[in-house]
Amino acid sequence: MGPVNRRRFLTTSAVAAGAVVLGAGQAGGRPAPPVEVAPLGSGFLWGVASSGFQSEGHAPDSNWTRYIAAGKTDDPYRDSVDFYSRYHSDIALAEQLGVRAYRIGIEWARVQPAPGAWDEDGFRFYDEVVGAIRAAGMRPMLTLDHWVYPGWQADQGGWRRAGMVDDWLANARKVVDRYARHDPLWITFNEPAAYLMNEVRHGGIGLTDIPAMQDRLATAHNAIYDHIHRIQPGAMVSSNVAYIPAAEDAANGAFLDRVGAKLDYIGIDYYYGFSPAGVLAQVPDPSKLWTLSLQAEGIYYALDHYARRFPGKPLYIVENGMPTENGKPRADGYTRADLLRDTVYWLQRASADGMNIMGYNYWSLTDNYEWGSYTPRFGLYTVDVLGDPTLTRRPTDAVAAYTAITGRGGVPGNYRPTREPATCSIVDGLTSCTDQVTVPR
Repeated sequence: MGPVNRRRFLTTSAVAAGAVVLGAGQAGGRPAPPVEVAPLGSGFLWGVASSGFQSEGHAPDSNWTRYIAAGKTDDPYRDSVDFYSRYHSDIALAEQLGVRAYRIGIEWARVQPAPGAWDEDGFRFYDEVVGAIRAAGMRPMLTLDHWVYPGWQADQGGWRRAGMVDDWLANARKVVDRYARHDPLWITFNEPAAYLMNEVRHGGIGLTDIPAMQDRLATAHNAIYDHIHRIQPGAMVSSNVAYIPAAEDAANGAFLDRVGAKLDYIGIDYYYGFSPAGVLAQVPDPSKLWTLSLQAEGIYYALDHYARRFPGKPLYIVENGMPTENGKPRADGYTRADLLRDTVYWLQRASADGMNIMGYNYWSLTDNYEWGSYTPRFGLYTVDVLGDPTLTRRPTDAVAAYTAITGRGGVPGNYRPTREPATCSIVDGLTSCTDQVTVPR
């Protein structure tokens, strides 16, 4: 079994919770489904997402290069899809999609390779990337920590050490001071609950260190939130959560309780949905992401969950996409384009029902290093890292689908999902079973 990554973590939790949910409850009071869905407004941010380490290549010394060198991953890293050299052409691909937001990470290990030593060449690389995103008419979404920290921090104990917070903030403040003028959206920590589990899995921390690391992540988030708002008045800051079907509050609630007052929008990563019958018929295998159940309507339930938890705050789908095995068709027959259109339909339904949705990012623009393996492919453009030395970006069927979506602000008003909503989904526990969404006939 390969390493536990963000998507494996969330599905493991979902399977455990979902197996005990039996059947649907009584019908609830959701609004009747509209005969036609309206497009999302002109201010809606259609986007694409990526992370630094997963796509850049030319990786400096970090906790993750050490995990790979220690044999804790399925595949070697090589230079990933070499965004470091190809960022101009990749950003041009995103521009052609018509998206308005482009998420990247600013890698701490690249800009601070040693204690007190800042690498101006590393910063110049990100200067050029952010400038190219802006020149293409897109708004950058900048992630301060996507699970990667410098090797010298690993030597000192990483998140086991209380001083990690001060060191992390020193880097984060430099990044904010340099890039706030571009008016980016900010993500402080990518999927903090999954970050904790990955650090445990690879030995960055022990099980007994989880409470301390979670406390340190929350402390760092709250401190950098205040700094961002001092430097960039009106900034939009979040820490995106990996949505855990049936167990979301248990997985992410404690962290959100600590930082909820300092979230300007709620960032949500949604991938998989499960039904009790499906789980009982075939227990999902989190080591094979491409076999996991996809429920497009689950994104509606995820948004509804956070619309109720944080009334009035904008909601942003920071990551959503489909895994395939080395780019091959899925056994369930779901195509990337159909899932994308179905998902966007449910975004429009959520908006029609009063949820304040500000944006959606597809994960990811290109295939990349999926935290230890190149087998799961998530890209709008597929890249065969292990078999194609040219690293050619080849469009999937979702490229044309997404371009059409961004051009019209959603799917056509009379669109109907290719798959009916599950008889009982457990994305939001029993709520999505007792008060199901429906599609008009």
